[in-house]
Amino acid sequence: MGGRVVVLAHGGGWGELLPGQEVGFRATVDRPRRADLTVVVLRAQGPPGVVGPAPWWQRVAGAVRSDFAESASRALSSDAAGLLPGLVIGDTSRLAEHVRADFRETGLAHLTAVSGANITILLGAVLLSMRALTIDPRIGAVVAGVVLFMFVILARPSPSVLRAAVMGAVALLALCVGRRKSALPALCAAIIGLLAWSPALAVDAGFALSVLATGGLILLAPGWSNRLQAHGCWRAPADALAVSAAAFVVTTPVVIGLTGHLSLIAVLVNVLVAPVIAPITVLGALGAVLSCTWAPLAHLVLHLTAPPLWWLLTISHHAAALDASLTFPSGLGPALIAATVCAAVILGVRRRGRSNRDEPLRHTGSRR
Repeated sequence: MGGRVVVLAHGGGWGELLPGQEVGFRATVDRPRRADLTVVVLRAQGPPGVVGPAPWWQRVAGAVRSDFAESASRALSSDAAGLLPGLVIGDTSRLAEHVRADFRETGLAHLTAVSGANITILLGAVLLSMRALTIDPRIGAVVAGVVLFMFVILARPSPSVLRAAVMGAVALLALCVGRRKSALPALCAAIIGLLAWSPALAVDAGFALSVLATGGLILLAPGWSNRLQAHGCWRAPADALAVSAAAFVVTTPVVIGLTGHLSLIAVLVNVLVAPVIAPITVLGALGAVLSCTWAPLAHLVLHLTAPPLWWLLTISHHAAALDASLTFPSGLGPALIAATVCAAVILGVRRRGRSNRDEPLRHTGSRR
């Protein structure tokens, strides 16, 4: 009948497995506890007994991940070395627990998972490089597609990574085109295609958050950024604040419904760390490639990520110490209340923007 089987395992032998390997193991059978397409949960008893070979491209990707983590540990402090692979390719196996807790408390946990932001930054860097080298845009698009394919393999082709790849490509389209009429149909087509490919995403919280955040980037962030610039704010901070605020507002109902936790300084913290995310991502990706080809140069490149990583760790640590968060009951009711409040905020901002645009027209009419 189809469906998904979830394997819960711990101990030696499991962490080294690569995508595409077939394994044999003893397990106890349990009922699924989530309302998704999971049909059975298997609780592994001990390490896998039989392990098949992995595809060659997954062996290469596994070697790159291992070399990248090793180069980061040699070039950076322990906290920074554990954080960098999480920021670049979503590998949090070496992330310190106190860093994980600080990120969760301050609304930065999305940075340690492969998201559309990673994809947007990487593809944007590739396209800008192609443009700087005066290469044909069509060739640049092909190169960006190859980079996207390689990144998906490196970060492991799980449903969350594939979802992030699609959403990142849509977000990049929105940034490049700058027109909602083109980006919004692309987002809708991506949603339909992803749901057709994996119906389980219909009840996946990460998918909902990705869709809402991308929709906020397309529908809300450009207008909010323009209003901030009209009030004298520079373009770069206006864009950063608008993107962070839009993503925060549209995802708050889902976050409250799932966790009952809301950080009051999440927008401010995300704005403060926004300038360092792109350099960390680009330099980290370059260091990952160099780590398996020329380790000394990789160490030099990864050393350049130390200052922005220090800033990110410092902001998250001090912000978490403020304990500026609220706790609500989780569930559908609080989520609906939060959705009503967020909708009122969006409508209020939109009405105020319209009134500000109409005010000069009224003054002009009175003078005439």
